[in-house]
Parts: sequence; structure tokens; C-alpha cells
Amino acid sequence: MSMSVALLWVVSPNSEVSNGTGFLESVREGNRLFESSRFPARDRNSMWKGRIKKSRRQRWNFGSLNADSRYSCLGGSRNEDGSSFSIQSSLVASPAGEMAVSSEKKVYDVVLKQAALVKRQLRSTDDLEVKPDIVIPRNLGLLSEAYDRCGEICAEYAKTFYLGTKLMTPNRRRAIWAIYVWCRRTDELVDGPNASHITPQALDRWEARLEDIFNGRPFDMLDAALSDTVTRFPVDIQPFRDMVEGMRMDLWKSRYKNFDELYLYCYYVAGTVGLMSVPIMGIAPESKATTESVYNAALSLGIANQLTNILRDVGEDARRGRVYLPQDELAQAGLSDEDIFAGRVTDKWRNFMKKQIQRARKFFDEAEKGVLELSSASRWPVLASLLLYRKILDEIEANDYNNFTRRAYVSKPKKLLMLPIAYARSLVPPKIASSPQAKT
Repeated sequence: MSMSVALLWVVSPNSEVSNGTGFLESVREGNRLFESSRFPARDRNSMWKGRIKKSRRQRWNFGSLNADSRYSCLGGSRNEDGSSFSIQSSLVASPAGEMAVSSEKKVYDVVLKQAALVKRQLRSTDDLEVKPDIVIPRNLGLLSEAYDRCGEICAEYAKTFYLGTKLMTPNRRRAIWAIYVWCRRTDELVDGPNASHITPQALDRWEARLEDIFNGRPFDMLDAALSDTVTRFPVDIQPFRDMVEGMRMDLWKSRYKNFDELYLYCYYVAGTVGLMSVPIMGIAPESKATTESVYNAALSLGIANQLTNILRDVGEDARRGRVYLPQDELAQAGLSDEDIFAGRVTDKWRNFMKKQIQRARKFFDEAEKGVLELSSASRWPVLASLLLYRKILDEIEANDYNNFTRRAYVSKPKKLLMLPIAYARSLVPPKIASSPQAKT
């Protein structure tokens, strides 16, 4: 189970990524609604050539965007005080008695690398020598259409979040739409109605296509929007690769022996979204938080959201033969997979669920601290999403922990009530921040 999204998309086992041969047909087989026919073939083959003098990180662009404006959303350099986060169980013992690095430590290493990338690019901003290309109006029109299509998809499937993005600056708004759409497409490879067609080799080709996006070689109009986004913001490819790895896990793994394994899965399929988004959302200039702490809060929000998905969808996943709950914690509670497949709400199950919900709420609490460090225009949509998703946990409780046959959801009146609350909280100025990682 991953992000719970709805773009229908299929990769044919025989498709080719590098030159597009046969690939368009596989896209059309998935869902004609999001096929790339709106992006004329003659333009796909020609418009991306010769866009910019290359360095390793320089790709095609559409117009002059000076370095200062490109990275101004990040709020300037952070005040690094050397503080760090506590990582619970950074080392765990293997059956052979060897010490292995925990999933939390592995993921936190990614967090540090993403934060370092942003700081490094901020420091090197004045040294960039990117010369703007000649702008062809036809190309600008196609790129604008690509971003608009991403916005339409976001508006259709994430209405509340889409409304929140309208408060952002145009560049940030469009970039978030592009990332959102790529994540939807990726998730639907293994979680959509055409998931049975997807093979590990298909995901390998999707990852190769991702590499092309970051190297300025988009295949279709939706790819083009993301390819432009990663030239305008210091977005790193690693979280995108990690999300594809999460999709690979969904092809073969349906049980998680402990929370350490589940944590890594949650990072792959949802925590990565937070790391992708921070460079777009921007950190408030007045924030005293370290860059690492803001990235860590974004990670916590992704983990919290995915844990909530898992707790909400226990019955739905069980009907697919999947159990996304730590096996060791189920055993400690006197429960097993058979109890889940039987869908029995017992006192043992209620007690087990209370502990799972408590853990998810801790991650939400840590995430909320970081949201207040984001730029003022980005806080409201992120905070609204956080509060609404956290409310799902309340609904599970209201359903007497019956997540086998009753799906917990937040009603429209409750959603409308939460929006002004989120807006009021978003007005709170950033505080001094490094917040510790949520304990499990």
C-alpha cells in the first residue's frame, strides 16, 4: 500500500524508455485520460535539444531565472548550531550477533544529505554561471500547458491541498503540482487497477525514465513539468529513486516483522514526498531552525501520513492478503494475521490499535513543529493537510477501532471546520526550533 492515488498507468514489459519506442502505447493502455497525446510527437523529439550549456547539475530551461530568485524561497542560510536529533535504536543486533544500522538511521542519513545539498547550493548561488537560452515561445506554451495539466490532476484528486497551493507563489505552486503528479503516477504502477501488469523490470524502466527527467530528457508533457522544476529548485533525485524502491517492495513484500522494517517502507512511499517538497515550500527567512530539523519534520509528516493510511486500511489490505502491521507487536498483543483476516474487533485489538495510533500521533506532533518553520505562503496548505489527516485517527477511535469493515474518513463539514483552524495556526511565526525525531 502506498500513497492511495488514482492515476491509471501501465508500463509494457517490452517498452523502451530512452527513445520512447512502444512506451506511448503502454501509457495509453493504462489510462487515456493522462496519455501524452496533448504533447505533440514532433515537439517531444525536438524541443528539448540544445537547451543549455551543460554541467552535471545544469539542464534545459525555459527563460532566464537568476540564481538569487531561484533559491530565494529557501530563506537564506540556516543558523547551524551543531545540534542533532536523537535516533532511537540506531544500531540493532542481527541474528548472527552482528550490529546493523537501523532503518531510522539509514533514512536520517538521507535527510542530512538533502539538507546539505540545499545549503551547498545556497552557498554556491553567487558562483553559478548559467547562461539563459534563447526562448522559443512555442516551447514556453507547451511547458505552461504541462504545468496546467499537473494542476488539473491535483485539483481533481487532492481538492483541499490544491486550494492551499493557490496561496503559494506561481513558481512554487506549479513545482508542487509537478512533484505531486509524478508521485501519483509512480504509486499507481503498483497500487492501481493495472498493478497486475507491473514487473520489477517495468519499475527499472520507470526509474531510468526518472533519470532522463533529471537529465533534461522528458518523455511526455507531465515529465516536462518535473524536468523544469528540478532546474529551478535544489531538488535531489535520491528521494525519487527511493520512492521507486518502495514500489518494488510492494511487488514482493506483504509482511513486516517489526517497526524498523515498516519505518523504512513508510519512508520509501511517503516520507520521500516530504524531502522532495521542502526545497519548493521554502523555509521562512526569520526561522532559526536548522535545515536538518525542517527536513526531519517533513520526513515525520510523511511517516505519520503513511502510518495513518495503514491503520485506516487494515481491512482493505487484508482482503488483498497484505498486513502492514509489525508482526512482533501483533504477537506481543496476542494477535496474529488470522485475527486480522477474520476481522474481529476484540479488546486485544483495541489495545493494540491504541498503541499504533499513539505512535502515529507522535510523528504528527513532530511534523507540526517543522511546518511552522516553512515560508508563510506554504504553511497553510501543509498544516491543513496535516490536521485533516490526523483527524482520521480520531475517526478510527470513533468507529470503536473497527477498521476491518468501516473506513474512517473526515466528513466534509469537519474538513471545512478545520481549514480556518489551520489558517489561524499557520499565522504563528517560526520559533526556535530544532525538534527531536519522533520516538517510537
